[in-house]
Amino acid sequence: MATTLTGKERARLGFLKAGQIILVLFLVTSVLLTVFLGSRMIHAGWTNFWHRYLAGTLILLLIEAILFWIGIIMVYCTSVQLGIRERVIGILVGWMPVIHLIALIHIIVVAGKECRTERKKDKLNVSRAAYKCCNTRYPILMVHGVFFRDFEYLNYWGRVPGELEKNGARIFYGNHQSAAAVPDSAAELAVRIKQIVQETGCEKVNVIAHSKGGLDTRFAISCLDAAPYIASLTTINTPHRGCEFADFLMSKAGEGLKAKVAAAYNAGAHRLGDPNPDFIAAVTDLTSSRVYQLNQMMANFDFKANGIYTQSVGSRLKHMTSGRFPLNMSFHLVKHFDGPNDGLVGYHSFGFGEKFQFLEAPGNRGISHADMIDLNREDIPGFDIREFYVGLVAEMKSRGL
Repeated sequence: MATTLTGKERARLGFLKAGQIILVLFLVTSVLLTVFLGSRMIHAGWTNFWHRYLAGTLILLLIEAILFWIGIIMVYCTSVQLGIRERVIGILVGWMPVIHLIALIHIIVVAGKECRTERKKDKLNVSRAAYKCCNTRYPILMVHGVFFRDFEYLNYWGRVPGELEKNGARIFYGNHQSAAAVPDSAAELAVRIKQIVQETGCEKVNVIAHSKGGLDTRFAISCLDAAPYIASLTTINTPHRGCEFADFLMSKAGEGLKAKVAAAYNAGAHRLGDPNPDFIAAVTDLTSSRVYQLNQMMANFDFKANGIYTQSVGSRLKHMTSGRFPLNMSFHLVKHFDGPNDGLVGYHSFGFGEKFQFLEAPGNRGISHADMIDLNREDIPGFDIREFYVGLVAEMKSRGL
């Protein structure tokens, strides 16, 4: 059977489905066993029941326990959609009658839905494989935001790059430091962009940049020498006019506190590979006052006149509790200073370029800053983040980019 799933993905889904089936088997047999043993106990009486059925009961209970633990371990180890909270609840209520069955049913439903979603996604990709809808003229350079790095086994962009590659995209990463001033990050990106062009002969790249990465890339194009190598720039939830709540935090935090936080972060980032991380510079360059200055520095560059297509995307988180910790914790503070927001960046700050898309999921959940890079690998009802990026890149292809 044709598939776009990798061997690792097929194995994961196979184990997840097997674990779900085992848990269903456990659930059904445990209910039947309870009914059977209950009827025997009523018929034989408590004392006679244990004399006549003790050995058999212990064997059946042991088999049930083995079924449960095999199933739950397989599901816990392979499910992406089963969150930490659900896993913890499943463990905590495991000894509570009735409640543990409700938790188990929920786990089974989540696992089953995940399997169906991934099979459906694979079928879609197989149906359009010949078209290679994401095989753009120029490769895609994905640029991360602040306080993250490009790791080989912990992708900042979640499942998105893999989905794009299944549909023909060629993906590269910025590989710049996690925290630095915008001009410094831009300088790193300018070098990286030229390196990709020189090594591949691709002439130009299409940049998709998230959060501060959008400011970094804009600066690299506008103020440095990256412009000739850029076909398009798409910014995702980038604070193009800064974050007013960041001005507030920087003004209220004492110098001693800022120094301690910066020292701790810089030390950790350095151990992870950043040669010269600068926490304070990175945060400062996200304030509305500093971004205003950066915009003045970039104002004279005309993207359209230089043949660079530009577009931007933003999203809205409707409630703090519908986002994932810790990027949701600032929702109310941002709302106070910046209005409707994604948990970190306000609506008024997203817009940039020739086209602007503002995304809202149906219902009360919304779409957070982290959701827009699939950071939690979560399937959001009414919004398919992977398919959104496929559409985004497919449009670039249709533009000849």
